[in-house]
Amino acid sequence: MALLVLVTVLWAFSFSLIGEFLAGQVDSDFAVLSRVLLGALVFLPFTRWRGVPGGLRLGVLVTGMLQFGITYLCLYRSFGYLSVPEVLLFTIFTPLYVTLVDDALYGRFSPVALMAAAIATLGAGIIRYDGLSEDFLTGFLLLQVANFTFASGQVGYKHVMQRYQVDLPGYRTFGYFFFGALIIALPSFLIFGNPEKLPSTPMQWGILAWLGLAASGLGLYLWNRGACTVDAGTLAVMNNALVPAGLLVNLLIWNRDADLLRLALGGAVIALSLWVNARFHPRARLAAG
Repeated sequence: MALLVLVTVLWAFSFSLIGEFLAGQVDSDFAVLSRVLLGALVFLPFTRWRGVPGGLRLGVLVTGMLQFGITYLCLYRSFGYLSVPEVLLFTIFTPLYVTLVDDALYGRFSPVALMAAAIATLGAGIIRYDGLSEDFLTGFLLLQVANFTFASGQVGYKHVMQRYQVDLPGYRTFGYFFFGALIIALPSFLIFGNPEKLPSTPMQWGILAWLGLAASGLGLYLWNRGACTVDAGTLAVMNNALVPAGLLVNLLIWNRDADLLRLALGGAVIALSLWVNARFHPRARLAAG
């Protein structure tokens, strides 16, 4: 849980940085590719090449294709149609996908986890419901693909690591995650990328470096490791904790208008969803015990 909270704080800056300095200025495919390459460089020296089960390699690789490759390509494209607050709004459905994908993988139905995710979605919706832009439908559909693949990737990673319990630290196999993302990001840049829209200022290069090394390299590893320690309901709720955190950053640093009353009310509803999951989810109670 502590890892998920830490990464939520780390990622809270990402939406605003992308929206303020990269969206519409830097080619989205290049932005994603640079993050993949930098994240891969972080873990390349630690990657174990021998003695790793083939199923584990493939599983981590596929989760990287989903959770980073497809997710971020769709996320970056959505900024071309949506404002930062709208992007935050449309990510609130991720918790529902988390619980549904988790149930599908384990062949079960968890009504409490789904209820907690729905409450968290309501809380995020209270925070971020505003008027929608004309291109909201395209942006909305892009983000739903991103939400689904992000949810599938993190639940899938947890499933893979539970199935292949090898005597290796997680960072020794996480390089395969970025190799999977590279399978998606590199062809996308080669086919759709615009070389004329590469970063042109030290600020843009610096932001890409921070996003690649910290938000992607360190952040995705810690998030996925944290996901392995909590139940699906808590994981679903923590996916929405990014909404109030991202809005606070957007408000405090870039002075964007925000309804503080709705922010507080929505945050309280998200906190309620955590309590509901911890109180009534049987696997959450076992984990707590």
